[in-house]
Amino acid sequence: MIDHTGVTVSDFERSKAFYQKALGAIGYELLAIFPASVTGRTDVAGFGEDGKPDFWIYKGEPNQPPVHVAFRVASTQLVRAFHEAALAAGGRDNGPPGPRSHYHAGYYGGFVLDPDGHNIEAVFHSA
Repeated sequence: MIDHTGVTVSDFERSKAFYQKALGAIGYELLAIFPASVTGRTDVAGFGEDGKPDFWIYKGEPNQPPVHVAFRVASTQLVRAFHEAALAAGGRDNGPPGPRSHYHAGYYGGFVLDPDGHNIEAVFHSA
């Protein structure tokens, strides 16, 4: 089981603002910020829900190739809300919300590229 994951971003403040808006639409909050003076390496910010950050951004040279991270949500409405919020926050469309039956029946996802080109997805799996 994965406990947490993250991506490296080139502009920490811009990415922090992007993820606050995009992930806020699905119930994630900015829960932790640690400057380089605390980590000993770089600035980091953790996003999550219920007080537990499980998605982190790190200031530095962005991952190459860019990373794909998918957030499981509870409804198609949340997929659409995520996609809309991410675009409004400066993300680029990488696949509008909709069924992706080539993955499996009941797969509904929406994809955006964050400011560094990471492919960020919200996905709902219906029964």
